[in-house]
Amino acid sequence: MITELNEIHRKSAFICDMDGVIYHGNRLLPGVPEFVKWLSDNNKDFLFLTNSSERAPRELAQKLGRMGLNITEDHFYTSALATASFLASQCPGGSVYVIGEPGLVNALYDVGLSMNDYNPDYVVFGETRSLSYEKIERAVDLVLKGAKLIGTNPDVTAPGERGIIPACSALISPIELATSRKAYYVGKPNPLMMRHALKKLGADRADAAIIGDRMDTDIIAGIESELDTVLVLSGVTSLETLQNFPYRPRYILNGVGDLSKDEVEIGE
Repeated sequence: MITELNEIHRKSAFICDMDGVIYHGNRLLPGVPEFVKWLSDNNKDFLFLTNSSERAPRELAQKLGRMGLNITEDHFYTSALATASFLASQCPGGSVYVIGEPGLVNALYDVGLSMNDYNPDYVVFGETRSLSYEKIERAVDLVLKGAKLIGTNPDVTAPGERGIIPACSALISPIELATSRKAYYVGKPNPLMMRHALKKLGADRADAAIIGDRMDTDIIAGIESELDTVLVLSGVTSLETLQNFPYRPRYILNGVGDLSKDEVEIGE
């Protein structure tokens, strides 16, 4: 299958996922330097939009810097920032019990929310590598006492250097099951996240496209927000698993490096 890219090349703004698109863990994916150079050479506005809540934009910029890409932190937006913005608008000056990494904790602090493990307004859950039974037990108790359960993103899995790893939705599930409460997820495909991204870019949806590796977050987010969608096969979706979904992306590419070409060939 040969796909011509002239139409997508005319877009002025690109929203790009990171895990499975730009890198796996600490390994940069093939074609990424060429993609970043293409964005710069063609004066494209772009935003790296990640459902991961672990790192702040500065840390993400530094991570890519260690991989050889010089991208300033204003080009990054995370589900942690979107979650913090949502909670600040819902409950100004409220309090939270957080299970997550510093990127999430600091985002919540920065919008004026305080930490509270006694009677918080919200239990907020994001990706973490330090999850313990004690934290789950505490979160269950607080939710049953009235705290509202918030997840930074609905991803069940994420691509890692050694394969698929559990993500937010999988990790939060014991709390949901034990409390019979379903978390509200702020990250993609929630339209809130997409509106934040377009506003940060200063772009109209007709001029923008989203690039991602997940059908159930990236691609459906683009479809529901009326953006052109680009699926890359460098992450969790293959041509075989693509058939499990009742919707399709506008473009299918091997990886983001294909965007610097006039046409690409994808094997069926």
